[in-house]
Amino acid sequence: MLKRYFPILDWLPRYEKQWLSGDLSAGITVGIMLIPQGMAYAMIAGLPPVFGLYAALVPQIVYALMGTSRQLAVGPVAMDSLLVASGLGALALSGLDEYIAMALFLALFMGGIQLLFGLLKMGFLVNFLSKPVISGFTSAAAIIIGLSQLKHLLGTDIEGSSQIHILLSNAFKTLGDTNLFTLGLGIAAIVVIRILKSFNRKFPGALVAVVLGVLAVYFLGLSSLGVRIVGEVPDGLPVLTLPALETSRISELFPIALTLALIAFMEAISVAKAVEEKRGENHVKANQELVALGASNIIGSLFQSYPTTGGFSRTAVNDQAGANTGLASLISSAVVGLTLLFLTPAFYYLPNAVLAAIIMVAVFGLIDLKYPATLWKNRKDEFVLLVFTFLLTLGLGIKEGILLGVLASLLLLVYRISKPHIAILGRIRDTSHFRNLDRFATDAENPEDFLILRFDGQLFFGNKDYFLEQLQKQIAKKGEALQYVILNAEAVSYIDSTAVFMLRSLVRDLKKENIRFAVAGAIGPTRDILHTSGLLQDIGPENLYSNTNEAFTHLKMLSERSEIETRIATQTASGLV
Repeated sequence: MLKRYFPILDWLPRYEKQWLSGDLSAGITVGIMLIPQGMAYAMIAGLPPVFGLYAALVPQIVYALMGTSRQLAVGPVAMDSLLVASGLGALALSGLDEYIAMALFLALFMGGIQLLFGLLKMGFLVNFLSKPVISGFTSAAAIIIGLSQLKHLLGTDIEGSSQIHILLSNAFKTLGDTNLFTLGLGIAAIVVIRILKSFNRKFPGALVAVVLGVLAVYFLGLSSLGVRIVGEVPDGLPVLTLPALETSRISELFPIALTLALIAFMEAISVAKAVEEKRGENHVKANQELVALGASNIIGSLFQSYPTTGGFSRTAVNDQAGANTGLASLISSAVVGLTLLFLTPAFYYLPNAVLAAIIMVAVFGLIDLKYPATLWKNRKDEFVLLVFTFLLTLGLGIKEGILLGVLASLLLLVYRISKPHIAILGRIRDTSHFRNLDRFATDAENPEDFLILRFDGQLFFGNKDYFLEQLQKQIAKKGEALQYVILNAEAVSYIDSTAVFMLRSLVRDLKKENIRFAVAGAIGPTRDILHTSGLLQDIGPENLYSNTNEAFTHLKMLSERSEIETRIATQTASGLV
């Protein structure tokens, strides 16, 4: 049990010497990368930059002990930072101190939800976040995050918003107040980062931009020309403090905490599995990931960390730099800790425009154009879902976009299962195989007295009317010649009580028309339902077949025998025999 909840007890005793160089290289690289990134992401969340370093410290240690991924880099991320800003910005808060207290409590609250879901083995919930919804949401959020940094890039006071039209409107109003020195510094930082990344993706371009920005402000005196700087960054490690909050705020924070818990888990599990698949490993366990992330946020909140999760870019760098185990995360945390202890004075002259540039370069890389193009070619319905989520997120806000996107994806799922695929089958000549007549019309037999229908889905209250309507339409096409209806039930995994009632009425009506109803290929769970519901007695046990060919062959033989008997009876009655 200890190894299950603390996977470090599994891999640490088996640690191999050759892994150390990779872990050391990755740990130092990601740790250096985390320093400017963490400070920048804290700005997105509306927090002082030092809280980004706090969020990069303890959560990494906890995850290294409890996480199942060997490469996932946990810490502050752009998406969650924006969700924090969006959620807390909607509340009436008295000032920065209360805002900070709420952000820390949000980490505790979110972590508690993740831990509970993990212990209850509810990792499957992330499956309801479909890829089109996530792609649309991520691209829209990236745009909002990037534009939210315009105030730092322009050096103006732009009122923030998670709605793009309001944000752009506020930005245009302040264009006349743009500080050209700030703008030039920000653009230069973007160019430096992009150029360095184009040569080597692992190169810490953000750190180079930070160093150059600090030197420029210090030696050129840019702060006296209106360039805004980070200023004093508190030194020392965060102290153990229990987040304080009035209980009346819990109901207000619950929706954002739940959204954060699921989105953060989705981010972490998706990037962890992507790295794992690339490496051909199989360590990641969804429910334990929830436990590990939950514990990271809970314990992190006690050391002044705001909500964290596994980051896309840092995990990719961690993997590329050679991380083999969670030791890399422990080393990254040590780098951040040493920075807090000894190097915070170096960030005094760090311009906000450089941090804004780091954020913009990072988040605009999240905008995905290839996936929507693929959906447009192959899956128009999912393309519409992606665009719907994208536009809602841009127009209504972060929380509203993801929640309405998930709701839309569920409605699309309900629509699909309410109208599953139905095929009319015929036997391929000289074989025992049955195929869809729409696809094999020239090769398959379609006797007038047989209707063989395959229903590809569960049969329940949501689609039983559709099933009956389609079946009756096909029966009407066959006309009076129809004698046998065979339901191919190979794809039917469940029949609910409403559908059982419908089938019972159908069988009764078909008997009145002298049409025999048979079921072929029903799997075990479906056969159990036929037995326990009593429906088998209505259909007749003799009309339950193991496969479609058996049903067709047997009923055809009965039909031919019946024709012969009818012919003999007719001839006898007319005196010919």
